[in-house]
Amino acid sequence: MLLGFAAASLTLAMMPGPDNIYVLTASISQGWRQGVAITTGLISGVIIHTTLVATGFSLIVFQYEWAFIALKLAGTIYLLYMVYGAIREKPIALEAFELGERQPFSPLFWKGFLMNVLNPKVTLFFMVLLPQFVTPNGWSPMLQMMVLSGIFMIVSFPVFSGIALLAGKLSALVKSPKFWAVTKWLKVTVLLILAALMIMAHQ
Repeated sequence: MLLGFAAASLTLAMMPGPDNIYVLTASISQGWRQGVAITTGLISGVIIHTTLVATGFSLIVFQYEWAFIALKLAGTIYLLYMVYGAIREKPIALEAFELGERQPFSPLFWKGFLMNVLNPKVTLFFMVLLPQFVTPNGWSPMLQMMVLSGIFMIVSFPVFSGIALLAGKLSALVKSPKFWAVTKWLKVTVLLILAALMIMAHQ
């Protein structure tokens, strides 16, 4: 179960999106340290989303069958909506994320942190993803979600930091139309698999 969650987390972290593109452009224009600072904030914001999902919400899901079914249906619909969005999305222009002068660590950390915390899609995704990997036996659902959140952070941080360190080489790749074509259909495939696993999940 943990290996499956780690694999899912790694796949999601590697999917091109506004967050990792922002890290990439910050690193290209200001240096890899700037990208790592933003990455630290983005990853830390996961703690807030996990806390919101784990405190109380998980207990409702595991105590009431109707809540579990509602979550499963809502999660499946949300994932299919993400599939629709992935099919329609266009390549992200690096110029759209152009940054100004170099900044110290703290402002960049809090910028990344707020970007993550204020993104309702991240909360919804954690509501969908985490409960599917929580087992009814063993530790409490809240503690299991916290452990899973820690795994997500441990897996995602090297990916985002790697983007910052390899920014110079990745910039040419991101500008390639073939890159966006491949990643688009990879994202669609992964999201469809997650949607299928969710609709087959049992309480």
